[in-house]
Amino acid sequence: MELRQYWRIIYRRLWIIILLPLVVLAASFVARPQAAHGSVANLRLAVGITPENGEGKFFTYDRYYTWLTAEYLADDLSEVIKSRSFADEVSKRLGGTVAPGAIQGSTVAQKLHRILTVSVSAPTDQQALDLGNAIAATLRESGGQFLAQLSAQNAAISVIDAPALVPAATSLRQKLDLPLRLALAIVVALVLVFLLDYLDDSVREASDVERMGLTVLAEIPK
Repeated sequence: MELRQYWRIIYRRLWIIILLPLVVLAASFVARPQAAHGSVANLRLAVGITPENGEGKFFTYDRYYTWLTAEYLADDLSEVIKSRSFADEVSKRLGGTVAPGAIQGSTVAQKLHRILTVSVSAPTDQQALDLGNAIAATLRESGGQFLAQLSAQNAAISVIDAPALVPAATSLRQKLDLPLRLALAIVVALVLVFLLDYLDDSVREASDVERMGLTVLAEIPK
């Protein structure tokens, strides 16, 4: 079948290819879930180990093991921040206005070498900042008891960046959802157009008559 014949089939029922994506587009906007309104605040922390004081001549490996220990400690501390006991301390600092379970669910800690980035989410900007400040204060003032749980000695936690609001990022799935729906609607429309043409036994062109074994003597143009 020539390309011109394909185009005739598509053009004959072009309204299907236009209408179906429009219906999918309208349905996607009507049925899309409401975006959750909320705020996110980030704070960054540095975890370090105070080098041991020693006397005499000995090789210190240029503090390699000190930095390596700090990295392991930061890794463990990221899990402590997500614990129930830590959430209890933060909740007490907030006067019990936020439940420990809610603090656990809204706190995410990510580690890169000796740096911890803690993200907290809340319904409003002020609540996100209050929660971030409470977490930072808990680590500064009560961090020793959590470090003691990790058997850490001479460890220190310092705040690099105070809690600050960050824009909520749109996930890749949300970005691609509508384009994929429209692409699928176009594909389905094309399949439907060719299926209807296959089932249609109407005679529209001279080639339709010739395929039936008949000879075309004349053709009346439009």
